[in-house]
Parts: sequence; structure tokens; C-alpha cells
Amino acid sequence: METIPLYVGYDPRESAVFSVFNQSVIKYTSCPVSICPLHQKALDFDGQQDGTNAFIYSRYLVPHLQNYSGWAIFADGDMILRDDLKNLWDLRDEKYALQVVKHNYKTRSVRKYIGTPMENDNFDYPKKNWSSVILFNCGHPSNKVLTKSLVAEAGGAFLHRFQWLRDDEIGELPGEWNHLVRELEPNASAKLVHFTLGAPGFEYYRDDEFAEEWNANLLNAIAMVGERPLDIMKRATWQ
Repeated sequence: METIPLYVGYDPRESAVFSVFNQSVIKYTSCPVSICPLHQKALDFDGQQDGTNAFIYSRYLVPHLQNYSGWAIFADGDMILRDDLKNLWDLRDEKYALQVVKHNYKTRSVRKYIGTPMENDNFDYPKKNWSSVILFNCGHPSNKVLTKSLVAEAGGAFLHRFQWLRDDEIGELPGEWNHLVRELEPNASAKLVHFTLGAPGFEYYRDDEFAEEWNANLLNAIAMVGERPLDIMKRATWQ
């Protein structure tokens, strides 16, 4: 059975968020998945750090990490899966260098991560959030320009707007595979939910759309035999 390579953005300031996403992947996916955290230290990658998370540019190393062969999925860590990841995997189309949900929106919030040490401005820009879920055709010739040195040196506009590609090399995924909480109208049929402004683990976002499911995945992620998850949470030093 084919194994899906899944690269997940990891930021040590949101390690619980990363674990919640992984739990949701394990819960719903019907085939083997190889989950690789894009952690700066482990990647030996000292690229630009002008974004609000630690994996702002390392996501573009996925073709390099795959030796420019086969396919892989990248996803931001602040998400939960609500459907079989194999259904996203099955959308691969060899004629594209990559496939994304092509959002076309203006942000409803000028700030993100409100009330946390990560609070920052939330700017609009072309193709905003397209890069938060990428179905990468790592063996496509056009992706071979994504070397470690280029990713380290290229600007954010070049990378986030996929300027190494022609428009006809960027395929489109259905919107339910990258639903933006707070930024888009509620969508009960969302398959991959993105808490792009802040996860429900942060106080300001605790009652957001899909917060109950996020918390259920958190409880599953910390479950222990003979222990009640709520008791574990009460003892946690991070509360």
C-alpha cells in the first residue's frame, strides 16, 4: 500500500497545535502516512525569518527533501483533518507542478494570534493562503529550481506567489481542502480546517468554528491508559 509523505509546518511556540493536527490525520486516514515536521533545527536551514511562523519558507524545501521525485503534501500545522487524507492524495494530476486551493479573499482581521506572544499584523497579498496546503508534484521539472539556496535567498513574494511557475502549472483543489476559519463563511463540509488566525488553544479563539473538534483531537492526543484526559490537562504546566 502506498505511503503518503506529509510535511507539516512546525513551530515550537505551537507544539500542541502540531500534535492536534497529527492526531486528526491518524484518526481519519485509511492508508500509511509518513509525517515529517518541518522543524528549522532538524532541517539545518537558516533561511529568512520575516514571517509569523517558523516554517514560513521551509515549506518550499519539500521537493528538495523528496529528492525531486514523486508527490508529497505540505500542510500548515494549525489545522485539523476531517476526511480521509487519501481523498486529497487521489486528486494528484501529473500535468501540474503543484495543486492548491485558490483562495480569493480579503482578510477580516488585521491582526492574528491575538492575545499571544505571536500576535502580529495580518496583511493581504496576492494568492494569500494558497501555500498553506500544497499538493506537490516533486518530480515536475519546474520544481527543480527549488534548491535550498534559492529558498533561503528568494523573497516572500516570489515564493508565496509561486513565481517560479507559470499560471497553467498551478492546479486547483476544491475549497473544502483548505477552509479558513474566521476568514470565510462557515462550512460544515470542510475536509481540512485551517485556523489561520489562531487555533482554539489560544483564549481569543476558543469558541471559533470547529473549536469543539479541535479540542476533541487535543484530548485524544494526550490520552493515556488509565488516565482521564481532563485530569492530565489540569496538571499541565502550560495552562
